[in-house]
Amino acid sequence: MSDVRVIIQRDSEREERVVTTGTTAADLFAGERTIVAARVAGQLKDLAYEVADGDEVEPVEISSPDGLDILRHSTAHVMAQAVQELFPEAKLGIGPPVKDGFYYDFDVEKPFTPDDLKLIEKKMQEIQKRGQRFSRRVVTDEAAREELAGEPYKLELIGLKGSASQEDGANVEVGAGELTIYDNLDAKTGELCWKDLCRGPHLPTTRFIPAFKLMRNAAAYWRGSEKNPMLQRIYGTAWPTKDELKAHLEFLAEAEKRDHRRLGSELDLFSIPEQIGSGLAVFHPKGGIIRRVMEDYSRRRHEEEGYEFVYTPHATKAKLFETSGHLDWYADGMYPAMQLDEGVDYYLKPMNCPMHNLIFDARGRSYRELPLRFFEFGTVYRYEKSGVVHGLTRARGFTQDDAHIYCTREQMADELDRTLTFVLDLLRDYGLNDFYLELSTKDPEKFVGSDEAWEEATETLRKVAEKQGLELVADPGGAAFYGPKISVQAKDAIGRTWQMSTIQLDFNLPARFDLQYTAADGTKQQPVMIHRALFGSIERFFAVLLEHYAGAFPAWLAPVQATGIPIGDAHVPYLQEFAAEAKKKGLRVEVDASSDRMQKKIRNAQKSKVPFMIIAGDEDVANGAVSFRYRDGSQKNGIPKDEALAELLDVVERRVQV
Repeated sequence: MSDVRVIIQRDSEREERVVTTGTTAADLFAGERTIVAARVAGQLKDLAYEVADGDEVEPVEISSPDGLDILRHSTAHVMAQAVQELFPEAKLGIGPPVKDGFYYDFDVEKPFTPDDLKLIEKKMQEIQKRGQRFSRRVVTDEAAREELAGEPYKLELIGLKGSASQEDGANVEVGAGELTIYDNLDAKTGELCWKDLCRGPHLPTTRFIPAFKLMRNAAAYWRGSEKNPMLQRIYGTAWPTKDELKAHLEFLAEAEKRDHRRLGSELDLFSIPEQIGSGLAVFHPKGGIIRRVMEDYSRRRHEEEGYEFVYTPHATKAKLFETSGHLDWYADGMYPAMQLDEGVDYYLKPMNCPMHNLIFDARGRSYRELPLRFFEFGTVYRYEKSGVVHGLTRARGFTQDDAHIYCTREQMADELDRTLTFVLDLLRDYGLNDFYLELSTKDPEKFVGSDEAWEEATETLRKVAEKQGLELVADPGGAAFYGPKISVQAKDAIGRTWQMSTIQLDFNLPARFDLQYTAADGTKQQPVMIHRALFGSIERFFAVLLEHYAGAFPAWLAPVQATGIPIGDAHVPYLQEFAAEAKKKGLRVEVDASSDRMQKKIRNAQKSKVPFMIIAGDEDVANGAVSFRYRDGSQKNGIPKDEALAELLDVVERRVQV
């Protein structure tokens, strides 16, 4: 046996080791149960990989992003094996890891039931305990087709080798190189128990799967296309420890309580009527109050920052979107054309920016007017696929708080800095405080303009982002076709990240629209255009805040800021007088004059998540006072009416939570 020299890389530490031929990655990390794979020359490998002379080998921990993917993809294989043992007629689709879990698609005669999922999970536990080995095997295309002749979807994937998509998960099955099948082998006899077309890598054995749970099933089109057959998808989750699984399930339970669709119904804020259509919401009176307050505060702050309000129509001739490039690059996201005026194509607008360009171009512009900041609450329409529409967070019709800033090249950096600072400050006013920034750069396959312009725009944005002192994360290829962007990513009360505001720097649309201003020397110059959406979409921002606060909005946003609760019927007029005084000061105060008992009125106010309950009885009336009951159940008694009004006004004006 000859010697083999390898380098073991752990973070910044490098260790040279001499081993014998045939040594595996598992041998290098013997006894380290948390190591589930290895990275060799940038490629992930199973622990069964035999190291070669000169290899640099990096251990992959199960709790690392790659380790979690391997754990979850291996668990998906176990689930697929369990399904085929219980439902032998099931045909296999794709089973990739996803955020916090995995799924696998199956072609079965009847949809899975909750009882089926319980049986599948029990069978998975049996397979996990058997300790079956995941064994990689290289095969030719012909051999794979022969072995998988009864799996029509796998046969289709074999034909995709080298061009499999990450978007539909096909790349976990067939990579760009050789074709491989993973066998699940009996731990004692080595007998084949099950197999699947897969790129890998996988855990050494099923015993390396510490904790998992099946979550739900849903219908899904094969490879995400409505033209393909409808399959049954089972979702699951898997974690390195039982404690982490428990914490994740508790997190999901909390997230379910905060689901904006559920809260929207419970608090009577909005609905999405089937008669109107998927992704098209209507706001009820209480939701309308919250939205109006959000918009009014935003309007005021924009006016203070020097923005000018504009308004544009909902539809336009196709020519406008031909000029902007949206029909070349964004047609799939637009509603189909309407033929009007003897065959002229009209489109519902998916963006406001082309119309703002026409406002800029409506007359001659001077450098003295720049920067020119146009702002609009503009409703747009995007034809999202039915499978991705999700309440208010992914809708087909929504209103953007959209601004477009036109400035000179010299003003560009300062204007971007000012805009990003304004955006972050305004988000903080709404109660979001935990941010990082994301810089989306050019998609090499989908862009307009020169490489030089893109490079200048990207570096300008990078410097502006770095000035904020926040974490800056790269998003390679994530930009829109006309320019790079900064996205503000905000964490909510339970740690979920939401994309909020976006700021895009654009040298290209001004050129496509031939926008010009007269410079100080009398020459015609092209302005730089900054696209900026602060909420992104008002509907989506509404949903994020609803979930962030779990429906318990701070008083300034709450549809009802205080509810008067009389101890007896005789105290109703007194509270109604208090409510009338409060309304004169701009406060939203109601009195529960129903026939319900006092304790039920308190419960109703708690369910409605009203910030303040104002209670009055004989003693309060005699002393010209009221009592406050807060959301947490605490109470403050005998507050003079003027002081009570002052406290309500103070909490609203300071926009604090109570």
